[in-house]
Amino acid sequence: MKPSVQLFIAVLAAGVFLSACSQEKTLTPAFFPHENPEALSDWGMFSASKGVLQLGEGVTPYDLATPLFSDYALKLRTVWIPGGAAQYDADNAFDFPLGTVITKTFYYPLQGNTDFNAVTYGPDRTVNNGVMKLEGYRLIETRILVRREEGWAALPYVWNDEQTDAVLQRTGAIKPMTLHRPDGRSEDFSYLVPNANQCAACHATNASTKEIQPIGMKARHLNKRSTFNPSVGQLNDWITLGLLSGDFDEAIGASANVDYRDGTIPVAIRARSYLDINCSHCHNPNGAADTSGLDLEPGATGPALGVCKSPIAAGGGSGGLPFDIVPGATDQSITLFRMETTDPGAMMPELGRAITHEEGVELISSWISAMDGDCG
Repeated sequence: MKPSVQLFIAVLAAGVFLSACSQEKTLTPAFFPHENPEALSDWGMFSASKGVLQLGEGVTPYDLATPLFSDYALKLRTVWIPGGAAQYDADNAFDFPLGTVITKTFYYPLQGNTDFNAVTYGPDRTVNNGVMKLEGYRLIETRILVRREEGWAALPYVWNDEQTDAVLQRTGAIKPMTLHRPDGRSEDFSYLVPNANQCAACHATNASTKEIQPIGMKARHLNKRSTFNPSVGQLNDWITLGLLSGDFDEAIGASANVDYRDGTIPVAIRARSYLDINCSHCHNPNGAADTSGLDLEPGATGPALGVCKSPIAAGGGSGGLPFDIVPGATDQSITLFRMETTDPGAMMPELGRAITHEEGVELISSWISAMDGDCG
């Protein structure tokens, strides 16, 4: 056999070998109906290697109009539906089929190259073609919601220092960190990874049934221009991808929250969107905070929204102030006091933050300041 032919065969064989290896490395997601894998990688939702996060086959990234505040952590959200599609609902969380896995990965931009615990914040890093670059970022935790026969289960995973995988931590974890704000200020804080029971404190959105439900998977949070396919709306994209079914016309015209950071939108609309995603999963007529009498869902008005409403069960959490919201008087409004304080016995939300969200406080302050009337 001529050397040139031998070389051709060798190159061809190498190509076939590499192709086979590439196919073997295809990341295939898995549904575990009963087991709780110790390693996040066992789920196959994504893998971290060589400075990139690679999404698994069929794993779809998504985001919300306004994200929930979690000590300035950025978030990568994904959903994987192994069969069928979510059923559209105009008001409540979509009904996802058995086997659905929803992930939320919390991460921070690093302040420098020397201290792994020195972090800052900024815009989310976008996934492009199923890949997110990790250079200059620290992955903290990934929370999984998996739809099993008995309902949703919540599992917290904590990333290792090598940034190669995360390990199941049912008891949660505390990560000492230093936040560097854009204006040069810095503050130490303890980032809390919730334990499995604490996950239910927020995700059990109905105090009677205590069933865990996704919080952000509602039409009004998802109805926005797609970040990952900017030519279409996110709900329309889900319909095209086969992730969503139901009344398509209604889905296209669904109610929509807004980005609270968009200064071109009236402050009242931005404030209500912010309170909805951050507070209404507890503060609704059926939620865990139903005894407070405070309803922060989009349709609430008057005393139900907190305007001139006296606290019912706040105790020391009221800060000695008379009403949840006093129109035009931020210094007399309990809602703002509880957003500003970092006292564990008074702050709101009770879980998910250790520091003050200054931009959120500024927004709600502006909203209250612009309100007409008084509580005289």
